[in-house]
Amino acid sequence: MQHLRTNLFIASWTLILLAAGISIGLPGASGLAISAPFGIIGGGMLIWAISMREEPKGMSEKDISKWTPDADPLPPGAGGSIMYRVDTTLDDPIRTSILCGACGHLEWNEGAKPSAYTCVDCGQELWEEEE
Repeated sequence: MQHLRTNLFIASWTLILLAAGISIGLPGASGLAISAPFGIIGGGMLIWAISMREEPKGMSEKDISKWTPDADPLPPGAGGSIMYRVDTTLDDPIRTSILCGACGHLEWNEGAKPSAYTCVDCGQELWEEEE
């Protein structure tokens, strides 16, 4: 669930204020019978929200632009085939990283994924797309 802590704060204060408004607007036992459960639940939710850890923050633009995959060899695929990993950025500048699973070589290319690639370190052909 995204933003659980923030939503709990909003819901708890809404219930507490609603309970206060009902207790003032409906004096007597009937107002207390309605507002007391709202106030107790709102207070419990507020304590829960306060006791939660801080929500993780997303990556900054600078961190995103500096991201690189781990340059480690990958395990062999099914039938002993060579695994590889291709990551392409979605935002400008468009860059593609290619990780050879056989030797762990990481190479960056400008633009989208190429139609064919052979590792420059180990000479393995990783893919060749047919047209």
